[in-house]
Amino acid sequence: MNLKKSSKAVIFDMDGVIVDSMPYHYIAWYEALRPYGIRVTAYDAYTREGEMWQKTLADLFGREGLRLDKNIMKDIFDSRQKVFKKYFKRHIFKGAFEFISCLKGKGYALGLVTGTPLSEVKKILPKKELSTFGAAVTGAMVKKGKTHPEPYLTAAKLLKVRAKDCAVIENAPLGIRAAKAAGMKCFAVTTSLPGQYLKGADIIVDKLEDVMTKISPVCK
Repeated sequence: MNLKKSSKAVIFDMDGVIVDSMPYHYIAWYEALRPYGIRVTAYDAYTREGEMWQKTLADLFGREGLRLDKNIMKDIFDSRQKVFKKYFKRHIFKGAFEFISCLKGKGYALGLVTGTPLSEVKKILPKKELSTFGAAVTGAMVKKGKTHPEPYLTAAKLLKVRAKDCAVIENAPLGIRAAKAAGMKCFAVTTSLPGQYLKGADIIVDKLEDVMTKISPVCK
């Protein structure tokens, strides 16, 4: 698939695509829910990536038959943020910023779509790199999170491009479903989950570098 011929915009998921941050999100969920007797697995965290945190929390509590109210939700949200901040070490995937910079130089509109709160996004991505994106859509900006197409359709609207002219780079099944529901092409990287979980994508590669060298000839 030639990106140059088929797309005017490239929209990136953040966690697990640009930044190797998923292990820290897992730790944050694990530590925040442990006081409530809820055991969060890596499978829980990785397969639910991109989902609104409120839904994730409600589902995990419901699975254990536990009561959840607004005070508990706030305490867990605050705890997650503290744990994430405590352990997080920024590690950008090899070639990520070079790829993004090249695409911008070639005239592509660039978007970022993530379920991560904006306050955390600003801690995870350097200010300079975050400013590269013409649109950044976080969970608080939409009513429905992934798997719903709203996050990606919102990014396309902000970038002033048609959904069919957008290519999405994802690493999680919920994000892939959201991108395809939006009518966009979707490339998936196996940075978080094996390819068997990413079959809804148009093309699956092992790392972001492969998007540059194998999918798009414009940025090698």
